[in-house]
Amino acid sequence: MPKPAPKTFAVKSFGCQMNVYDGERMAELMAAEGLSPADAADADLVVLNTCHIRERATEKVYSDIGRLRKHGDPMIAVAGCVAQAEGEEIFARAHVDVVVGPQAYHNLPRLVADAAAGRPALDTDMPVASKFGALPARRKVGPSAFLTVQEGCDKFCTYCVVPYTRGAEVSRAFAAIVDEAKALVDAGAKEITLLGQNVNAWADADGRGLDHLIRALDRIEGLARIRYTTSHPNDMTEGLIDAHAQVERLMPFLHLPVQSGSSRILKAMNRSHTRDSYLRVLDKVRAARPDIALSGDFIVGFPGETDADFEETLRLVDEVRYAQAFSFKYSPRPGTPAAEMADQIAPEVMDERLQRLQAAINRDQLAFNEASVGRHCPILIERKGKLPGQMLGKSPWLQSVHLITDARVGDMVEVTIESAGPNSVGGVERLRAAA
Repeated sequence: MPKPAPKTFAVKSFGCQMNVYDGERMAELMAAEGLSPADAADADLVVLNTCHIRERATEKVYSDIGRLRKHGDPMIAVAGCVAQAEGEEIFARAHVDVVVGPQAYHNLPRLVADAAAGRPALDTDMPVASKFGALPARRKVGPSAFLTVQEGCDKFCTYCVVPYTRGAEVSRAFAAIVDEAKALVDAGAKEITLLGQNVNAWADADGRGLDHLIRALDRIEGLARIRYTTSHPNDMTEGLIDAHAQVERLMPFLHLPVQSGSSRILKAMNRSHTRDSYLRVLDKVRAARPDIALSGDFIVGFPGETDADFEETLRLVDEVRYAQAFSFKYSPRPGTPAAEMADQIAPEVMDERLQRLQAAINRDQLAFNEASVGRHCPILIERKGKLPGQMLGKSPWLQSVHLITDARVGDMVEVTIESAGPNSVGGVERLRAAA
């Protein structure tokens, strides 16, 4: 049934940083069409930019649809990985107007117009042509900005839906990335985080890797910091490791998911690395950049994981001493090989293992923060804090830093770290960089 064309919009993103980037781009698309941003409770169009990695994230989308319908009748678009995975089933399960996958969201304005006219509005194609050329130019961003350089995954981990929802690994063209990075800096960004499902699998037409791209961005005037995430251990090349030693603007932080400390479970996950090969990569990275902060991902309760396998994970954590890490209970995703495996782990066993793992991770995160006390470092101010005069920013090691200052968002402030907690550190201003 036809609906009035929307005049206001809201985009709500779930999941990873790539979804945050995609949400920002969809917002720019709708703004370019003349729509005004609004709160989700008041918007004529609400875009739910979804994640399909874990079951609860999927169910949360349907809960949000129900809440939106209970308080009004906005046009609802389901975008992202749930849209890609479930397609037309979403129309059958919930009252929504638009379904668009992560490789087709550049068509959102057309789909919204179709929905307003009462026509079917579904697009889950994965075209060979890049969507990025159809997106509007970047105009205004915060001091820290995301930039997608690679999408999709060819690794086919047995627990993961990404190859099915994001498609095969595709690298954006070198020149297009550099142009967008320059536009982000012109729009106010001082820090750029390069994004990809396997970002370090990025390669240009000549086969040059992510280190080549990082060195090119290092030459952009006005760009102070470069980061990248998420990486795969098998794609940590010698050139990329060398960049951590040689490129000053590349921050001393590496997120390198391992998922398990047991080589037997890693093989069952089809992770293509072993415990020992992963640790060898970390040894090389630390040799190149001794002050680097390491982060990782872990899954507990993968089918067939024994107590001995889990103890191997705890020993790996003890050995690496992560500055931070993310840990999750295994969640079977329909269509993945792991969902059909025998020896699924009981929920109460997963709960107990996750609590023990998170206790070890939290111990090491606090220890890393405490070891920072007395250190001098630059902070990029990102937003206001809760207290009067308080501002929040990020250290080079991606720590959240709070300090009392009259510095503004986007300023680079030299601080001394004077206090540490489990999730943040406190700083005292020393010097401020010239604007």
